[in-house]
Amino acid sequence: MTVALVTTTPRALAPKGWSRLAPVVPESLTDEDLLERVARDRDQAAFEILYERYSRAVFSLVARILRDRHTGEDVAQEAFAAVWRAAAGYHRGRGSAAGWMFAIARNAAIDAGRARVPLVVGELPDRADPSPLPDAQAISELESFRVHLAVDSLPEREREVIELAYFSGLAQSEIAQQLELPLGTVKTRTRSALQRMAPMLREEVGR
Repeated sequence: MTVALVTTTPRALAPKGWSRLAPVVPESLTDEDLLERVARDRDQAAFEILYERYSRAVFSLVARILRDRHTGEDVAQEAFAAVWRAAAGYHRGRGSAAGWMFAIARNAAIDAGRARVPLVVGELPDRADPSPLPDAQAISELESFRVHLAVDSLPEREREVIELAYFSGLAQSEIAQQLELPLGTVKTRTRSALQRMAPMLREEVGR
């Protein structure tokens, strides 16, 4: 599977009523716990952690669907705004928070692509379509989304090696030259990164 990585993140989202004085939320909480805090308490700190975890993956997804990075920024922001508004509609018994957010982002991108008009903020649907993903394209997009999440979770020195190898198509010798690292170090970081990613991807698929 070939996945195109979008390394640019959308500009910071500030939902209506946002306050930087929001209480601190432990970053160790699961996505499901964070989303439930957003739903129950309108917890802005929990929402910010979710945004930090998912912003690159959501932006990559919508930019890939729309084939337009500029519009992708706007749609990614609207997708997160929809997550904020519709959080009460999430129930962990129906699936993972990541899958729910993926569905919202995908629907937002598809709707924006169908509209073929300038995006109007606030007009995207607030809830994800609960029906099964319909086709191979959707499955491919979901796999890409999961891969981006796994890559984003890596330590920076491992993430840069994976991005250059698997998303930029560089050979390990080329990565070593570009990063000015010994070839053995590049191989070690690649192996370590793949070992970290494997259980993350297996866990997500098994949910």
